[in-house]
Amino acid sequence: MISYQDGTFRLDTDHTSYIFRVTKFGHLESIHYGERLQEQSYEALILKQSAEIGSTVKYDASDPLYSLDTMSLEWSGIGKGDYRHSPAEIRMPNGSFVTDFVYSGSQITDGCIPMDTLPSSYSEADDCRTLKITMIDQPSGVLLHLFYTVFAGMDVITRRVVLENGNENPLEIRKLMSMMIDLPSRNFSMVTFKGGWIKEAHRDDCRLHPGLFVNESTTGASSNRSNPGFLLAEQGASESSGRVYGFNLVYSGNHYEGVELSNMGLVRVMSGINPHCFSWTLHKGERFETPETIMTFSSSGFNGMSQNFHDFINGHIVRGIWKGKERPVLLNNWEAHFFSFTQGKLLRLARQAKKLGVELFVLDDGWFGKRNSDTAGLGDYTVNRRKIRCGMPKFAEKINRIGLKFGLWFEPEMVNPDSDLFRAHPEYAVRLPDRDPSLGRNQLVLDLCNPEVRDYIVTSVRGILTEADISYVKWDMNRHMSDMYSPCISDQGEFYHRYIIGLYDILGRIFGDRPQILLETCSSGGNRFDLGMLCYSPQIWASDDTDPIERLAIQRGLSYLYPLSTIGAHVSSAPHQQTLRSTPLSSRFNAASFGCLGYELDLKFVPRLEKREIREQIAFYKEHRNTMQYGKFYRFDALKGNKVHWESVGRDKEEAVAGFYQTQSSASEGFDFLPLAGLDPEKKYTLRTMPRPLYIKRFGALINFILPFHIDPEWFPARMINKLVCLTDCVEEYQGYGRLLEAGVKLNNQFEGSNFNSRTRMLGDFGSNLYIIRHVS
Repeated sequence: MISYQDGTFRLDTDHTSYIFRVTKFGHLESIHYGERLQEQSYEALILKQSAEIGSTVKYDASDPLYSLDTMSLEWSGIGKGDYRHSPAEIRMPNGSFVTDFVYSGSQITDGCIPMDTLPSSYSEADDCRTLKITMIDQPSGVLLHLFYTVFAGMDVITRRVVLENGNENPLEIRKLMSMMIDLPSRNFSMVTFKGGWIKEAHRDDCRLHPGLFVNESTTGASSNRSNPGFLLAEQGASESSGRVYGFNLVYSGNHYEGVELSNMGLVRVMSGINPHCFSWTLHKGERFETPETIMTFSSSGFNGMSQNFHDFINGHIVRGIWKGKERPVLLNNWEAHFFSFTQGKLLRLARQAKKLGVELFVLDDGWFGKRNSDTAGLGDYTVNRRKIRCGMPKFAEKINRIGLKFGLWFEPEMVNPDSDLFRAHPEYAVRLPDRDPSLGRNQLVLDLCNPEVRDYIVTSVRGILTEADISYVKWDMNRHMSDMYSPCISDQGEFYHRYIIGLYDILGRIFGDRPQILLETCSSGGNRFDLGMLCYSPQIWASDDTDPIERLAIQRGLSYLYPLSTIGAHVSSAPHQQTLRSTPLSSRFNAASFGCLGYELDLKFVPRLEKREIREQIAFYKEHRNTMQYGKFYRFDALKGNKVHWESVGRDKEEAVAGFYQTQSSASEGFDFLPLAGLDPEKKYTLRTMPRPLYIKRFGALINFILPFHIDPEWFPARMINKLVCLTDCVEEYQGYGRLLEAGVKLNNQFEGSNFNSRTRMLGDFGSNLYIIRHVS
């Protein structure tokens, strides 16, 4: 995996090579990161400096051609001639910002080297190696340790930095990235995943031109505005072909990703903690650890890159007994009840859910304190006996006797001013002593920099989890940070980072000895969907938006960076509470099934035929759940602007599930093709449509063309018939070897405005189909 010869380091994975060397002045020069290379001389790949370039500063008088500004580097400082953005801004012990770290030594070890203050990737077998390079700023004695861990089978390399003060005087960190690399320009586009509340992780492509491109968060969390993961794609890269680099950060706080195209055609890539409002003082002998950056490369397009990420996260980020374990189908009561529920209502909902095949019942917000709205009660984790008369332990027993596991919602990082906790301990809230605090969702943030606050949260949550049989926890955080101040720290520039360290401490203390609990983290939906949280929670709630058409964009965006086994996705009622869009129940399931399936419905208002459909959906999902959650996932480049195509292929290639989604219909829709990939070319498969109910109301007035009499479709008896009778939409079935099916299956016509028959696909706006592909002998 890692070799060092004649001043050159080579890091190999199964399909990639990462090569750099130590220059004669001790800097680390990048040579290659991309396709795996044969062992050979790398002279052809080394950046040539054969002419002195104007406006450059010579690093050393002995070599007029050696200028840091025009070199391809692994790390760069400030003040020695490199005028590109630096990965470090440090006020050194002498008071200046000049740094010049040069090679001092290296060490190669088997396995990962765990971090002291932050979560990171891990290995349970001898399947990775770590290179530690020590750099020194010689006049000051300050040390910089660069860590490279190579996961060969995953085509992943991780990087991080530790800064160590070896000087008698303190230094101040104002910026310290986790990694830096200079790549040759390939007309890259920087692909980021932007959005906000209920519109998370929308893919955004920006072609690089000279200058700095920044992807960052300043909200205190990794944020729904800009996910910390990003990609660099060469011009012309598609889902299935072209060079694509992927980067992501194991961190849940303010992050910063910078990509700078220089005037000489070099692309500098950096990732780490956001320097926004950040400072950190290191005294002699003290060390500072940066979060770990995950890097991967594929020449097989975006799918190849994201499949590397998926395998790595499932194998080396998610941990504990839920690693590789199928996620249960749940029903969450939030959209059914909001804050208005009783014990009787909850039990009736749970009994109905059990009949439909649900495995886990989740009680959301409103079960504690005086939590009858979002204006009160946060921080008071005593059970509201007006709602849960028997108390939480007995209530959990009642849910278990129904035959369901029981889950519970918490928001432990927050407090309402109208709460017993705030009245007793106003100093626990994040706020400045000389200002009125700003509220978000009628709440304040608790000061996780304060060990007393962390102890209170751990004691409160552990108490509930200890006394009741709880199998699942939804951990929420419903506002961005403001008024950043803690009396527990002397330098307020440390606030954001110490808060995140405090959060990780809390999660470790609560769930470290409760591995059986499935933790799903949430932050107003996907406001904290990141690798740091996935070190503690095997799945994350992707968005508060459950509209399947919106979810196609949200889940697609997340799938570039995260496996489907981590993406919480639910079926809710329509019209949807976020968009007022009405969508078919089948499409709601067809989108949510490519993730960790759940439902948010008041089942007493669900018609009998739709309950039957939900029962069939859950049975289908359970049968194919492993493929949907852990299969190899493919996105397809759009064949038409109103179509989305997904596929998940089982690891043994015995089956696959493909999704065909129509965002809007068009008149006289042309022929449709179902793209497929990842099948075994030598295996024979049957492809069949998952049967989909076709409700009478879908036809509107067209129903009169197939009835022997005319009726008003809005007539009450007609509406009653719709609840009692439905048809089955077109079901297609084909056979062929894998290579044949991957050529693109031609589907039956959609409804063209006339000549409806049993072979006509009735999709319309927001319609969709799932197709199951099975190996046959």
